[in-house]
Amino acid sequence: MFHVVLFQPEIPPNTGNVIRLCANSGCTLHLIRPLGFDIEGNAVRRAGLDYDELAQVRVHVSLDACLSDLPGARVFCVETGGTRIYSEAAFEAGDALVFGPETRGLPATVMDRIPVERRLYIPMRPGNRSINLSNSVALVVYEAWRQCGFTAAG
Repeated sequence: MFHVVLFQPEIPPNTGNVIRLCANSGCTLHLIRPLGFDIEGNAVRRAGLDYDELAQVRVHVSLDACLSDLPGARVFCVETGGTRIYSEAAFEAGDALVFGPETRGLPATVMDRIPVERRLYIPMRPGNRSINLSNSVALVVYEAWRQCGFTAAG
């Protein structure tokens, strides 16, 4: 269905929650090293429950390595510095959705690689900094899936 890419995630329960989300929505999860935790650790397993067996999770040494495994995928990033509201994007099956680390977001070197029209943001009240990573992933994945008619993942 979609590819969820977590660029250098730092907080194990967030990644565990995203594993669970990907299992339930049919997305493939791609984790970009370095990770801020041991992927086999208890905190990730606890948050992901037993869904790690139902989700496709791939770990990559770099963003370039990940993207080379996704030829033809349209790449979107979701970041507070995005230029379009996520719900205004027209998603298609096979799109890659890139999210940054919890404490610092996506670096400019990553953002600059994404076309301006694919740099998305989630609206928030003025003065607020960010939304929890796993919540952000859920919002965007379900909007993308909704646009595709909630068709069965494959």
